[in-house]
Parts: sequence; structure tokens; C-alpha cells
Amino acid sequence: MDISAKLTEEFNLKPEHVHNILKLLDEGNTIPFIARYRKEMTGAIDDQVLRNLNDRYEYLTNLEKRKEEVAKAITEQEKMTDEIQAAIDAAQTMTEIEDIYRPFKQKKKTRASVAIEKGLQPLAEFILAQAGDPFKEAEKYIDAEKGVNTVDDAITGAKDIIAEVVSDNAELRKKLRGLFENHGEMQVKLVKDDERGTYAMYADYSELIPEIKNHRILAINRGEKEDCLKAKIYFDPDIAKRVCVVKFIKNKNETVCAKLIEEAAGDGYDRLIEPSIEREVRAILTDRASEQAIKMFEVNLRPLLLQPPVKGKVTLGLDPGYRTGCKVAVVDETGKVLDTSVIYPVPPKNDIEGAKKIVKALIEKHNVDVISIGNGTASKETEIFVADLLKEVERNVTYAVVNEAGASVYSASPLAVEEFPDYDLTLRSAISIARRLQDPLAELIKIDPKSIGVGQYQHDMDKKRLDGVLGGVLEDCVNSVGVDLNTASVSLLKYVAGLNAGIAKNIVSYREENGKFVKRDQLLKVSKLGTKAYEQCAGFLRIPDGKNILDNTAVHPESYKKAEKLLSLFGYTDKDVKAQKLAELPAKVKEYGEEKAAQECELDVATMNDIIAELVKPGRDIRDSLPARQLRKDILGIEDLAVGMEVDGTVRNVIDFGAFVDIGVHQDGLVHISEITDKYIHHPSDVLKVGQQVKAVIISLDKGKQRIGLSLKQVKKQAN
Repeated sequence: MDISAKLTEEFNLKPEHVHNILKLLDEGNTIPFIARYRKEMTGAIDDQVLRNLNDRYEYLTNLEKRKEEVAKAITEQEKMTDEIQAAIDAAQTMTEIEDIYRPFKQKKKTRASVAIEKGLQPLAEFILAQAGDPFKEAEKYIDAEKGVNTVDDAITGAKDIIAEVVSDNAELRKKLRGLFENHGEMQVKLVKDDERGTYAMYADYSELIPEIKNHRILAINRGEKEDCLKAKIYFDPDIAKRVCVVKFIKNKNETVCAKLIEEAAGDGYDRLIEPSIEREVRAILTDRASEQAIKMFEVNLRPLLLQPPVKGKVTLGLDPGYRTGCKVAVVDETGKVLDTSVIYPVPPKNDIEGAKKIVKALIEKHNVDVISIGNGTASKETEIFVADLLKEVERNVTYAVVNEAGASVYSASPLAVEEFPDYDLTLRSAISIARRLQDPLAELIKIDPKSIGVGQYQHDMDKKRLDGVLGGVLEDCVNSVGVDLNTASVSLLKYVAGLNAGIAKNIVSYREENGKFVKRDQLLKVSKLGTKAYEQCAGFLRIPDGKNILDNTAVHPESYKKAEKLLSLFGYTDKDVKAQKLAELPAKVKEYGEEKAAQECELDVATMNDIIAELVKPGRDIRDSLPARQLRKDILGIEDLAVGMEVDGTVRNVIDFGAFVDIGVHQDGLVHISEITDKYIHHPSDVLKVGQQVKAVIISLDKGKQRIGLSLKQVKKQAN
């Protein structure tokens, strides 16, 4: 297989670009580096396409390797034929390769292997050839010493061999697998249910395999794992057996042999094929559903990490709780802890006045600008307390409720202990909640993505695959934003292209021993950070107050001289860059001619435009261009809501059947996919993403069960 040609076709890219990408990957270049700094070689495709191409490249490479292993194993058995080699060459999936190899695998003791040991292989071949009277032929194989005492014994053994031959036929298995996938039916029975009635809808459930949704596959799998459900894929056995028989009956006139083949094929289907194919199809469905769930996790995680930071504000973090109280932490504009406390404004103590006194004092003492409230236990009561409190405070203080998922995981982690050894884990959670508002990326990066709360069934996924995909998201987000070399934690630095946890620790150690970095090339003095790692990481690390203004941009050091040539071409100096007086540069370049300017500066147009964007606004943060987080001063309760009311909200989680939206009450509302838009959409993620601000109409309300149904498409209708 020509892997490069296949990827070119599958991804609809130019052959030279695919060739370059594979070469860059094989040379050990990272995805962020290739996406950002090798655009002229790749056709400027983005990091997500690069990751998908890299995944497919790895699969096809492993497929070719497995083909070689299988071909070698069959050849060593001296059973290779031109037909088998052609089938191996034509195989497109690992499953097809394993089907081809199946007859040649060393098997454990089976009924067929026992019959072969008794010398009945030739009789089985005679029957399959349909060349005469099988019972007369079977008389030749009676041998008491081998345990073949009668003609029936010989025929039975031969049928066992035929059953395995039928089961091992690669072409037949592929056809049956396709029939199960396209015409099979998932049948589910309820064995027991939990107290919440989680699996009630599957009490007596059936659905055609092509129609079943991915999230239902995962729900059924979990139900089986919890011994609540029993599931089976059903396909008409009579049809399946006819497919098996047709494959092997060559001469319809030889009715005796045909009858034996039919019996053997039926046995082979019931005993060997059907259970195996069902397992394979269940695995295919699970893999497909898992990939979709992982994809949704990836889609949701990216905007969550890239939420706009609330910069330059002293923040008071509140980690709500009932019996143990509400933990309080005040951090300055840089996230440094200024003060901590504990208040009890909610049941069972209800010390509202005492809590107000403490919080007011902290606001006044540290000039607090904003309060960040975790959305966990007692969040609603704490938010009510804060909203009332702010009415009594003269200072202009606002608040926001942040998703605290994973805060407790972080606060008990070795990283949190190392970062805040003098605080207990509850206060660490409050600190994390405050910092999540200030810089979501820098704080969330410290937490296992599976604990952040924007996925479904993440604990049922293949851990290696999920970690790989989510690690890629973390890496892409960190590198697209850029990292302050002089303030970044090890947790953040380890996701910079070309770095790992060990080198990240060495960077921090170098910083502690030698003071702040003043220029990027000082990185080459860091232990174990060689020229290759420097090439990969340098452009993503920023030095805001460094000697060279370009060190605070995404311009790569390899392009500094070219950037300076560009500035010189249009009459600008370093002082102009520092003073941010380059607003007219893009227009001047267009007027001059982009191709001409790029050629004179030895750049491609895409890279030149990237450099221009950085020069115009050094130190820019891509998150600043996103809609700012909503900060509140007052609160709604579910009791204040009514059907037909229009509300503002923020998308909290996007799932296969809709999206959960935070509308300012303790319980998120659900927008079903059918209520998102009047237009057809394949998936809610086609139009919604985590963090997106929306207007919604309340279409259903169950205050007792705390359920809120929302519609986005009815907002416009209501306005009309």
C-alpha cells in the first residue's frame, strides 16, 4: 500500500503536502510546530486535521506491519498462495487481516483439531469436494485405535472439521459481519434497575443496528457492566445459515454431501460463527461510539480551556459546603494567595451575618473585584448569599459561578501539595476556583481532563486512546495561546511543543537559580533542552519584558531576521514595534503586493501574514477576541422561572442528544437537539460549543425534579 497516496485521497490534500507532513512527522516534529511554522510545506492545514492525519498514518503503518507479520507466518507454514497474498495486499482493516490469518493460527484443542488428529481431514475434503458417496468413503477411516469405531464416528469428525473450515473462511465472515451491521437488531432486556430508574427505557428494547445512536450503545454497555441489562445482537439464523451453505455447496446434484455440508455449516454457525461475529460487531459498535464520545470530549474541552480569562482582577474564590462550611481564598491579579478563611452562611449553621462580616472585610482589605463561586454542593445557597451581600457593598464587585469539576481531585493531588504545602485540601479547592476565573487554561491544565466534567462515559473509554486525544487538545490549546516563560508552572510548560515534564522542571529550576529569562536563546542553557527541543518550543514561549520585542510574540527565532527585513522594507523600526505603531503595516503590504513582499523577505505568504499579525499586536492573547464571561450581581432561582420566559445562558456541555445550558439557576437546562434550530443538523456540536452565550426560551419546567427544558429555536419565533 502506498500510504502517502492513500492519505492524499482520504484527506483530499495535495500529494506534495502529504509527503512533506509525513517527512516532518518522521523527523520528530510536533503537531503544533508543524501547524504553526511549516505552513509552506503543509498547505497551511490546521492542527486538528494534522492530528487526524497522524492518527490515520499510525493506523495504516501498523496495518502494513501486521500484513507483513501475517504473510511471513503463513509463508513459514508453507501454505502461502497467490490468492492469499492478494487478499492480504487488498485488506483495508485489521479485522480483515485477522480473518485471513484465522485458519493458520495455532488453535487450542477443538473438536476439529481432535478429528484431524484422528486422520479425518481427507474425508472432510472429500465431502467438501462433493465427489461421491461420503458414507462409503468413510468406511476407509474406521480405526478403533484412533477412536473412530463406526462410519457415523468418521462422518461426525469430518463435519466438525468442515464446521471449522466454514467458520474460518475470511470472505464468509466479512459478508456475515456486514449483514449483522446492516440488518441486525439490538435486543435488550432489563435484569434490574437502580433507584433512579437509569435503565427503565431499556426494559424491553430493540432497535436496528444501523439506526441505534452512539450514546445508546455506551448506555447499554454500561448497563451490562453493572448487571442491569442483558443485550444481544439478533440476525435471522436461517438467512445466515443459507449464506454459509451457498458458499460451500458446489454441486447441487450431490445431495448426500450437500446435506452433510449443510448440517456442518449450521453447526459451525451456531457454535463458532454467530457468537464470534456478535462479539466483533459489538466491538465495532463500541469502538465507533467510543470514538464519537472521545470526539465530543475533545470538541467540548477545547472551548472550555480557551475561555476568556478575567484579567487584572483581585478574585475571591468560594468553595461551597454545608456542614464543613464555605472555604474562602483571595488571590491577587497574578493568582498569588493573599488571604484565606471559612464562613458558614448556609445550613446547618446559617451564620449569614458572621459570614457577611468576614467577606466584607476581605473585600475591603484586598480591594476584591470579583467573586468566583464553585458550582458544587451548596452552590445555590452560597450564590444567594453573595447576591444579597453585594447589595450591601459600596465597591463595584461582581461574581460568576464556575464549573468546579475536578477541583477536589486537584486539591488532593501531589501537585497541589507541592504548590500549596501550607494549606489543607479544602482551601486549595477555593484557590483553584478563584484561579479558574482568572485564567481557566493555566488552572485546568493541572487536572486530569477526564475529571473536568465535559464528557459522557469517559470512564468507559479506552484509557490510552482517550488520554492521547485529550493530551493533544491540551497541547494545541497551550501552544495556540502561548506561555509566559517566566511565570508558567511545570504543569503548563510540559504541554509546550517539544517539552516534557522533566525539561519543564529543569526550566523552572533554571529560572529559580538564575533569575528571569531575558531572551529566548537562554533556553539552550537549560539541562536536557537541546537544539531540536528548542526549535519546537521557542516560538510558543513568551518573554513579555525581554530584550527583544519579538520574544513576546509567536514569531519563531528562525524568522527574526526575516521579520526585521520586513519591517525595514516598509520603513519601521524596533521602537515602532514596542510602541505598537504598526497598525498600517497590513495595508501597506497589500498595496505593495503580498507575493512580492514575501519573496523579498524569503517568506511564504501564510508565514509572512502570521508575522505581521504578531508585529501589529505583540503579546496578543487569542482568547481576548472571544466573548467575555458574564459576570453577575443578582440571581434567579428555579422558583422565579416560568414556561415561556426568555433567559440568557452559557453552554455548559454539548452531548449527542442536545446541550446543557447554565441559565443562572443551580440546575442547568437541557436543550434537546430538536429544539436547537429549525434547520437540519447532524449533531448539536454543528452549531453549539462549550462557553457559547445563547438566548433560550423555557419550554418545560419540573420544579420538583429540578428539570428545565429549553428551546433556542423558539427565541426567534417568540420575537416575531
